[in-house]
Amino acid sequence: MATTNDIKNGSVLSLDGQLWNVVEFQHVKPGKGGAFVRTKMKNVMSGKVVDRTFNAGTKIDFATVDRRDFQYLYRDGADFVFMDMSDYDQVTVPGAVVGDAANFMLENLTVTIATHEGEALYVELPASVVLEVTYTEPGLQGDRSSAGTKPATVETGYEIQVPLFLEQGTKVKVDTRSGDYLGRV
Repeated sequence: MATTNDIKNGSVLSLDGQLWNVVEFQHVKPGKGGAFVRTKMKNVMSGKVVDRTFNAGTKIDFATVDRRDFQYLYRDGADFVFMDMSDYDQVTVPGAVVGDAANFMLENLTVTIATHEGEALYVELPASVVLEVTYTEPGLQGDRSSAGTKPATVETGYEIQVPLFLEQGTKVKVDTRSGDYLGRV
């Protein structure tokens, strides 16, 4: 068993039968009373973020989470098939675990999958990916005070907002966390 002194950003704790990822932590030593650890944690499965305070030295249970690189191969119905880059084993991950990451995944993309006791918890994408615009309306220049945007569909089927000058077939860089257009490639 570990104590609250061992908490770091990115640690995964097992509390009340659920896994929590530590987003932020702060050791606080007030002038009066005992020290404590203030944490902000995110539920690994649901994504819910909570603040929790522990007394200093309290015993807590760390979960062992294995993060490894996988290559996305193909979609099999609602599931996604990945290949382990170290031993070339294929792993099938349910669509519910992949979630919104599916909007940015192309075949052969290298992702990080976190597993706990052989079960996939979540899929981490690179910070940005390059996707091709497959459909967008022609942009119309007009009188406006700021640069305008228009919807564009990328090759994964996801729709993003792009500047008016972009045309079909253009490769764009997209932020995987927010879905924002970052620039042309």
